[in-house]
Amino acid sequence: MTDRTAIRLAVDIGGTFTDVVLDTPEGRYTRKVLTTPSAPEEGVMSGAALALQDARTSLSDVDEFVHGTTLATNAIIERRGAKTALIGTEGFRDVIEIGTESRFNQYDLMLRKPAPLVPRALRFTAPERMDARGQIRKPLDEGELLRTADELRKIGIESVAIAFLHSYANHSHETRARDILSTALPHATISISSEVCPEVREYERTSTTVANAYVQPLMAGYLGRLRNGLSRDGFKGALYLVTSSGALTSLETASQFPVRLVESGPAGGAIFAAQCAQKMSDSHVLSFDMGGTTAKVCLVEHFRPTSSRTFEVDRTTRFMKGSGLPLRIPVIEMVEIGAGGGSIAHLDAMKRITVGPESASSVPGPACYGLGGVRPAVTDADIALGLLRPEGFAGGSMTLRPELAKQALLSDIGEPLGLTAEMAAHAVYEMVCENMASAARVHAVERGVAIAEHTMIAFGGAAPLHAARVAEKLGVRRLVIPSNAGVGSAVGFLAAPLAFEIVRSHPMRIDDSFNAAAISALLGGMADSIMDVLTQDSRRDALRVERNAFMRYVGQGHEITVRLPNDEAGLSDVAALRAAFEQDYARQFSRAIPGAAVEVMNWSVTISAPVATPEPYAPTPLLQQTQPDERCDFFSGDIGAIVDLPVYYRKTMRSGSALNGPALIREDETTTYVSARYDAHIDGSGNIVLTMKDSAA
Repeated sequence: MTDRTAIRLAVDIGGTFTDVVLDTPEGRYTRKVLTTPSAPEEGVMSGAALALQDARTSLSDVDEFVHGTTLATNAIIERRGAKTALIGTEGFRDVIEIGTESRFNQYDLMLRKPAPLVPRALRFTAPERMDARGQIRKPLDEGELLRTADELRKIGIESVAIAFLHSYANHSHETRARDILSTALPHATISISSEVCPEVREYERTSTTVANAYVQPLMAGYLGRLRNGLSRDGFKGALYLVTSSGALTSLETASQFPVRLVESGPAGGAIFAAQCAQKMSDSHVLSFDMGGTTAKVCLVEHFRPTSSRTFEVDRTTRFMKGSGLPLRIPVIEMVEIGAGGGSIAHLDAMKRITVGPESASSVPGPACYGLGGVRPAVTDADIALGLLRPEGFAGGSMTLRPELAKQALLSDIGEPLGLTAEMAAHAVYEMVCENMASAARVHAVERGVAIAEHTMIAFGGAAPLHAARVAEKLGVRRLVIPSNAGVGSAVGFLAAPLAFEIVRSHPMRIDDSFNAAAISALLGGMADSIMDVLTQDSRRDALRVERNAFMRYVGQGHEITVRLPNDEAGLSDVAALRAAFEQDYARQFSRAIPGAAVEVMNWSVTISAPVATPEPYAPTPLLQQTQPDERCDFFSGDIGAIVDLPVYYRKTMRSGSALNGPALIREDETTTYVSARYDAHIDGSGNIVLTMKDSAA
C-alpha cells in the first residue's frame, strides 16, 4: 500500500524531454526539461530541483525516488555501448550471427539483418562442454581461458559476455570462468548467461547476455553518478528503477542486469494507462504514448497491459518480427516506432514524405527550438499548422520559433514538391498519424482483438495533438486525455509495484515421471534468490509469490504460460496441472489435443508487493457548453486554407464543460486537438473525454 503522507519523486528520461512528477500530501507538481544526452543525470537533477522548488520542499524530504529511462535502449540502437567481447563454447563462436537461420521476410532478396553488438573479431571460445541435463562432457580449460584474458586485456575490452552451451542446466563453468576473468580483468564488467537469462534457446540467451554486457558499463556509470548526485543534495530515501515489466527494482540489481531496463520508460506509460482504465472501469483500452522521440501503442485488457517474455530492439524493418535483436526478459508488450515530436521528416528516393525513425532529440532538436536544428520534425509541422502556441512550450521552459519551422519545411519538403510550408506541414502531420495508426492495427491483429471497440487513452507530450486523428483512422469512438497526460509515464512510475521475476529452464513432462519434489526445490531456490534481491526493501513482509510454468505439447516450438498453485499438494497433482494447461490452451487456440504429451520447458517465480486499488473516477455532471478563452489561426488541410479555431484553457474548464470540435484545449504540459469528428467534455475527475459524433459513424 502506498503511504499517502510520503513525498515521492518520479523521473522519466526520454530521448527529448526529461519528465518529473513530485507527489506530496499537499498536491502534485510536474516539470518538463530538455534531456541532457552527454550527462543525463544533469537533466534529472535540474528537473527535480524545479519541481521541489515549486513544492517548497527539498530533496532531503523525499521518501522515494522512482526512475525510468530509455538510455539502455538508445545505447543499443545508436551503438554507443561498451567495447564488448563474447566468450562461448568451443565450436559456437558465431551463435549471435547465425541466429535461428530464419528469414523474417523470406521473399526479400535484399534482406538486411541487424548487426550483432559484438563483431566477429571480438568473439572467442573456451574448450568446455555441458549437455542438456547439466552433465559435464568436457571440463573447462582454464589455461586457455587465461590466454584469452591476456588478449582481451591487450585490445582494451571493457565488458565481457559469457554464454556457454546448456549453462541453464549447470552454471558451474560460467561461474568459474567469471571468477577467472574477474581476477585477470579487474576493470571489466562480466555478464554470464546463467544469471542474465538461464533459459533454453541458445541464440536468444546469448543475445540477451551480450546486450546486458554491452550496456552495463554505461548504465552502471550513469546510475553511480545519479546516486552520488542525489546523496550530495541530501537524499536519504529509497531509490528504485522501473524495469521493462513495469516493476520496481533496486539500483544495485539494475546495475547488474541493465538489460531489464530497456523499456522502462514506456512501461511506466502502460501502467499509467492501466490505472486510468481501472478508474473508469473500462476493460478494453488502447494505450497511445507519444513523446519527443518515439510513439508506443499497447493493449490493456482487463486493467492489465499485455505482457511477454520476448522483446526485439533495433529492428531493421518496421513492424517485422524477427528483424531485431531478440531479448528474453519480462516485458510489457507494445509496438514502438520512431514517430515522436522530434522525428525528422524527409523525402525518400521516390520523393515520398517519410517521417522517422531518425530523431532530432533534444540536441539540436526540431528547427523551431532555435538550438541549431535545421531539418523539419513533427513538432515543426505542429507549430506551422497552428496547433502549438510559440510561447509557454513544455511547461513554459521554451519559446518556439515558427519562422524556423516553416523555413525547414519549405527547404526539405515544400519546395521539392511544390507545396507551401503549411501544406508540407499538413502532409507531415498526416503521415505521422498514419504511421501510428498502422502500428496500432498491426498490434491489434497480432493479439486478435477488434481495435475499434477499445477506448484510446492518450498521453505523452505529443500524443494529445495527434490522438484524435489517429483515432479517426482506427475508427475508435472514444478517447481520453487524463490529467497530467504530458508526463504520463512518470506518473505511472509512482503506481509501479516492487517486484522481481526469475525464469529458469528445467524441461519435464507432465506424466507419471513428473518429479514434484525436484520442481518444488527449484521454485523454492528461485524464490530465495529473489528475496536476496529484495532484501533491502522495508515492504518485503507484505510481498506475495506467483509461480508459473511455460508449457507446450511435446514437439511444439513455443509455450503458453500456466499459473501454478502455491501449495505443494497442488504442485504434485499431475492431472490438475495437465487440466490447467489444456484449459488455457483451449482458451487461446479454441481446442486442446486429447491424449497428446505435455511438457514444461521453463519455470518462473515472481515476488511482488501488493498494489493499492485506485479510487474510481468521479461521475460526470450534466454537460454544459463552455465558451472559448481565445481563438487562433489553424491551417486546415481539408480546405487548404487558414481557419479560425476556438481555444480553451484546461485549467479554466470545470467538470461537465463541453465543446464541439474542431478546437484546441491548451495546458502547461501539452495541447489537445479536438478534430471536427469529435466533441469533447471534462469528466468528473478532470479528464478530457472525446466522443465521436454520431454523424461521423
